[in-house]
Amino acid sequence: MLKQDQRAESFTDFVQQAGHRIQHALVAGFGTEVGVDAAAEALAYGWEHWDRIRSMGNPPGYVYSVGRDRARRMKRTRVVVGATPVLFEAPWVEPRLGSALDNLSERQRLAVVLVHGAEWTISEVADLLEINRGSVKRHLERGMEKLRRSIGGER
Repeated sequence: MLKQDQRAESFTDFVQQAGHRIQHALVAGFGTEVGVDAAAEALAYGWEHWDRIRSMGNPPGYVYSVGRDRARRMKRTRVVVGATPVLFEAPWVEPRLGSALDNLSERQRLAVVLVHGAEWTISEVADLLEINRGSVKRHLERGMEKLRRSIGGER
């Protein structure tokens, strides 16, 4: 077991290296509100269990899976109170993209958004999802094909 200062430093390094990527992946998969909340809960869980998690083969993947489970639970029980205020001017996005992304499987949606939207590599997505690169490529290809059919874009 690490001393408290070493434990805190180790976890801080982890959050600086992987925290934003975990949050991006959860936002890509579950939307901004749920994704941000799930990432915060997953990182809190990570801190509580850091002594065990830090020695795992893929700590970011494990913390992501905790967040994914929390996000799924939140999606089932979420009550929407009001619209979130717009804090910045977002770039133009195809109006049908949101519903088209909703029609993809979770892994297809993550592959498409992380590779094309967040500029992750196939290897980074594979590590996060704990699947092989070929599976990520298949999810990406199938997801893009479904989006093209749904939105009517070019190939």
